[in-house]
Amino acid sequence: MSDFRRDFLRFALQEKVLSFGEFQTKAGRLSPYFFNAGLFNHGAALWQLAQFYARSIIDSKIEFDMLFGPAYKGIVLAATTATALSQWGKDVPFAYNRKEAKDHGEGGVIVGAKLAGRVLIIDDVISAGTSVRESVELIKNANAQVAGVAIALDRMEKGIGELSAVEEVKQQFNIPVAAIASLNDLLAMLAHDKNPELTAFLPKVEAYRQAYGV
Repeated sequence: MSDFRRDFLRFALQEKVLSFGEFQTKAGRLSPYFFNAGLFNHGAALWQLAQFYARSIIDSKIEFDMLFGPAYKGIVLAATTATALSQWGKDVPFAYNRKEAKDHGEGGVIVGAKLAGRVLIIDDVISAGTSVRESVELIKNANAQVAGVAIALDRMEKGIGELSAVEEVKQQFNIPVAAIASLNDLLAMLAHDKNPELTAFLPKVEAYRQAYGV
């Protein structure tokens, strides 16, 4: 596990975005951990999060010309990540969508830069993949190309079939997916942490992966 992935998980713990206990997922599974990116909800946390996204994107070597943030969480992520990328010497435009088309002013469902070239989608996680599929459709309808997807955490968990939601997206659209951290990174952190309160959750997370992981 690289330093920035470990640092991201510790940052998520600090912000209580990552927590351990017993949580029911949308699929009805009882998970020993929970990740809620909506709790990155103040200026300093968003700025730090954007730095992690930028580092992950650059590390992935995905080639792209602009960012797209699906409504609603992706809006803030695209805007702040574009700002962070500019500090890495990559100044790119960004856009996001409305849930409902606007019939006055600039109109339409896309706000920000015109969708063009290679578009990188920014979101928090890929669960059912619905947000990605809707984004891909918008991008293709604009005659632009989907460059890939960047997310915060890959749970590496089975979807409906044997593949994870991330693997399903990769396979269906033939695009790369870059995650700041994954379940593997989380397990590595728990295995090497010196805090017994955290390491106590290692067997539960390992058992959960054994049951539902890919």
